[in-house]
Amino acid sequence: MESLLWFPFNEFPFVVLTFIIAFTVHEFAHAYSAYKFGDMTAYNAGRVTLNPRVHLDVLGTILILLAGFGWAKPVPVNPNRFKNPRLMSIIVTAVGPLSNLLMAFIAFVIYFLLLGTGVYEASSIGVQEALSTFLIKYFAYINILLFLFNLIPLPPLDGYRIISNLLPLRVQMKLEQNIHWGMIIFLLLVFIPPLNDVTIGPLLSLVYDIMLWFGKIIGPWFL
Repeated sequence: MESLLWFPFNEFPFVVLTFIIAFTVHEFAHAYSAYKFGDMTAYNAGRVTLNPRVHLDVLGTILILLAGFGWAKPVPVNPNRFKNPRLMSIIVTAVGPLSNLLMAFIAFVIYFLLLGTGVYEASSIGVQEALSTFLIKYFAYINILLFLFNLIPLPPLDGYRIISNLLPLRVQMKLEQNIHWGMIIFLLLVFIPPLNDVTIGPLLSLVYDIMLWFGKIIGPWFL
């Protein structure tokens, strides 16, 4: 069973909890911001909630645990109900990835707070390993990865929607007509070597750079 999993089996609970929280908050951020801007679509669909059951896609969740790639249920949004459709659409789209970055930041704050107050050192070795594994190895890392990954300007990711709303309307409509090609390009860049060496490789390197930066910024406040 362990050989089928993308993550170590003994750390599986940390991974599952991380993805449940990361996906739920990400989709909630989309839904809540759309609702606050006047679009009731997500609200009427029951998506303005932190209940994971309404946001998680069963197949997408299983795949991300087994294959390292998956998805949550997309939040329905009707930009025509916004006062400023383009600007508010960009904000609604961007708050999803930004929520992941914020969660990673909070994980570092909690970790260094535990270190600074002595709670971490007072705990057993097992508890220390569990805290660092969950907060830093998985929760912070995966949320930063989701933040960066979702900013890739290819469908169906958030980055595509952000870029699309910045373009002239006729260009935007042309892109929508050829969106299936964008999805094919996305799949090729992510899953086909050596193409993924120039896409995913630098992305993972950037994740570690952001984690180091968080540590340098947050650590001195608590240590």
